[in-house]
Amino acid sequence: MTKKNPGAAAVLSFFVPGLGQIYNGELGKGITIVAVTIVCWMITFLYIGFIILVPLWVWAIYDAYTKAEGINSKIEQGGC
Repeated sequence: MTKKNPGAAAVLSFFVPGLGQIYNGELGKGITIVAVTIVCWMITFLYIGFIILVPLWVWAIYDAYTKAEGINSKIEQGGC
C-alpha cells in the first residue's frame, strides 16, 4: 500500500464523484459512485436527481479525503 494525498483524492472527487475513491484503491465503491452520479445527472430534469446528487457529491469528497488519511495513518503505524 502506498501513501495517498488526501487533497488530491478530494479534488478528484470534486471534479468527478468517485474518482477519489478509485485513486484510493476502492474500485468498486468508486465505480458505484460514478454510476449513481451519472444516473442522477440523467434524472435531474425531474429534480429528483439533484436532490440526491448534491449530498452524494459532498459525501464522495469527504469520504475520499478521510480514506486517504486513514491509508496514510496505517502506513505510518507500520501496517500494510
